[in-house]
Amino acid sequence: MACLQLTEQQSKYKDEPEGLTLDGSVDWHGRPAIRDESGRWVAGIIILLNQGLATLAFFGIGVNLVLFLTRVLGQNNADAANNVSKWTGTVYIFSLVGAFLSDSYWGRYKTCAIFQAIFVIGLVSLSLSSYVFLIRPKGCGNETLECGKHSSMEMGMFYLSIYLIALGNGGYQPNIATFGADQFDEEHSKESYSKVAFFSYFYLALNLGSLFSNTILGYFEDEGMWALGFWASAGSAFAALVLFLVGTPRYRHFKPSGNPLSRFCQVLVAASNKWRVQMPPNEEGLYDRNSDDSSTCGNRKILYTHGFKFLDRAAFISSRDLEEQKKGVNNPWHLCPITQVEEVKCILRLLPIWLCTIIYSVVFTQMASLFVEQGAVMKTTISNFRIPPASMSSFDIISVAIFIFLYRRVLDPLVGKLKNSGSKGLTELQRMGIGLVIAIMAMVSAGIVECYRLKYAQQGTSSLSIFWQIPQYAFIGASEVFMYVGQLEFFNAQTPDGLKSFGSALCMTSISLGNYVSSLLVSMVMKISTEDHMPGWIPGNLNKGHLDRFYFLLAALTSLDLVAYIACARWYKCIQLEGKCEENDEADNFKV
Repeated sequence: MACLQLTEQQSKYKDEPEGLTLDGSVDWHGRPAIRDESGRWVAGIIILLNQGLATLAFFGIGVNLVLFLTRVLGQNNADAANNVSKWTGTVYIFSLVGAFLSDSYWGRYKTCAIFQAIFVIGLVSLSLSSYVFLIRPKGCGNETLECGKHSSMEMGMFYLSIYLIALGNGGYQPNIATFGADQFDEEHSKESYSKVAFFSYFYLALNLGSLFSNTILGYFEDEGMWALGFWASAGSAFAALVLFLVGTPRYRHFKPSGNPLSRFCQVLVAASNKWRVQMPPNEEGLYDRNSDDSSTCGNRKILYTHGFKFLDRAAFISSRDLEEQKKGVNNPWHLCPITQVEEVKCILRLLPIWLCTIIYSVVFTQMASLFVEQGAVMKTTISNFRIPPASMSSFDIISVAIFIFLYRRVLDPLVGKLKNSGSKGLTELQRMGIGLVIAIMAMVSAGIVECYRLKYAQQGTSSLSIFWQIPQYAFIGASEVFMYVGQLEFFNAQTPDGLKSFGSALCMTSISLGNYVSSLLVSMVMKISTEDHMPGWIPGNLNKGHLDRFYFLLAALTSLDLVAYIACARWYKCIQLEGKCEENDEADNFKV
């Protein structure tokens, strides 16, 4: 009844610009959201600022973590790179936890607030443990003064702190992106355009937030002032949490839709129980709920699609189902509405695309590990000023800012005109493919730079300047704009209404698995390439290794991944929602 009331109120105000939103969003009190009093760019800007401050805090830890592990905790290069990859991977694995709680029970606002609080606790704990236990003697952790040994309790405190940070940031990240998009009504012409633009600005805020970490904080930490850098991150995270809470009265919300795992299992069980059933040739006779059913409140109906025919059996009304309906019983483990079946189909169609993004994340994660270690053995001084190797990622951020502007203001309108499709430029799938191509260029560039660096090192002449790394960082930044922004838009648009946070979490988990795959690749390469007379491709002393070969290996793997991605993108069919026309011709998804 509540859903029916909501629909009637929305219809009443549909043609009034100051009326209710049309997408089913509600305000803080659970009432239908009034357009002029909630959401839009007022709430959007608060969330963008929150994201910038939270990212500053996160990267204040993450960007120099590999150097902290080597200089303060005394780990070697390969172990430190692996530990950073595992930690970063765990950050994004926790995004699934946050997405599940958000979509199922808590809603996005409550989930964001709780995980940001955990994030702040982790940062304060790391700052205290570093100041009291780890930075001994005072000022150690730079290139000249080594830190002393650490007890198991001190190491345990350190790892507890950084994994609290991983839990807090991981659970927060997929929900804040989706929560920001929730502030714009997809059913309203102007706000739907703002919703698409929000993802670009969100990624820009993320990168601008990390700029301070990569430059100012990176410089202080590189000079051994680790505790100061960590305290600055903790302060930034606390400010982000306060700002987020201040915007509470303005936000729009969507009610959680219940446990998605049970809905998925119900479809699989119901379809399996009817595996012998003779199905009709089309969707006629398949069960669907009334639009005012409370279990689908706020969620748009998904239209029937061909493919994964076996799952359609879950919506087939058998004689047993008819008998149960006559008794007023509706067992979801025997009979599922077609919209619920289509939810499962949507996720199954997304999985091949998602798998193809993992190799890209392997490339991306090198920026926080091997790129930093490569820069540390290059010439890092200009006159008497030393450039922190981690600060080179500022060129990645500058590249992101430039390419977001070029894409939104130049490339997208130009492609739209060439395609004679109005404002519609490159599809999300096409942009992700371009991102893979640029990622290959980044790895080739990094490999060439390393070849020349090794040549200089073996000749005993002056080392190659760290500024030769600029092209590889710039290529990574350009690829992010096409891959990660396109990925955020794609998964948000192609997931059902009740699984929007899960869509954002898919982006995060691809980064997570990319970090784990990177760690596995490094371990395998070191095991295979290490011999009695050879120290391996990535030894403690990079001058005796062949980091260039590892970069070229990643370029080759990404090329193979691109071929697989093109095949998956051409096969993919877009989601079709009732009352919303979606591009559904798979041939148009990705043309080469």
